[in-house]
Amino acid sequence: MSQPMLEMRNIETFYGPIMAIRGVSLKVDEGEIVTVLGANGAGKTTLLKTACGALDSRKGQVLFQGREIQCRDPDWVARQGIAHVPEGREVFPFLSVAENLAMGAYNRHDRDGIEQDLQTVYDYFPVLRPMREKMAGYLSGGQQQMLAIGRGFMSRPRLLMLDEPSLGLSPALVTEIFDIITRLNREQGLTILLVEQNANVALQISARGYVMEVGGMVMDGTSQWLLESEDIKEFYLGKKDEGVRGRRRWKKRKTWR
Repeated sequence: MSQPMLEMRNIETFYGPIMAIRGVSLKVDEGEIVTVLGANGAGKTTLLKTACGALDSRKGQVLFQGREIQCRDPDWVARQGIAHVPEGREVFPFLSVAENLAMGAYNRHDRDGIEQDLQTVYDYFPVLRPMREKMAGYLSGGQQQMLAIGRGFMSRPRLLMLDEPSLGLSPALVTEIFDIITRLNREQGLTILLVEQNANVALQISARGYVMEVGGMVMDGTSQWLLESEDIKEFYLGKKDEGVRGRRRWKKRKTWR
């Protein structure tokens, strides 16, 4: 059996004295889309920041293609092939669209490859092409999200980590963004770790999923199994069943095998 592209083992990460995630483990195989679900404050963003080196774990291992990468600088992690698109897009508002995309390729030196990938981004996000010289701060929320994903793609990653790409977007834009995420996975061979609150749309495009609550993993399995779970239906899809109504916490992690 081949090793996972990304594996996190028993991770504990703190903000000062506060433990943000505890004993968290997950894996992402090459070519997969894997979703992490959870409410605000569950630890999802901390998980991605730990994976990309923005936060150091005090315990546990982060392995990328079998190599330990925990507690390494984000710049070093990015050069290994991990791109992180943070929550809230975090584009450079006073730089143009083209300059933002160029920032995504700052670790690269293959001019021809960079130009080719730039055209690929414009092909996936054609709305950005006529806005090449426009400052990113003047783009709409959906356009900024497209720019942020495009900037991540420009680093030519093996693993693309997306934090809440649907946040603040209209249903039509959410559909468009997730269609493009699916195409990037299928057409470009990108492995994708997706953090989302929109369980329905995220699980529809992913192979497997994990559920976080209060800093820990409480559930994991195939996306189909999670979509059929009464807990997911109640807490994330708004479909209640009398047998599970009122149950607000998982007492034991549930795993599909």
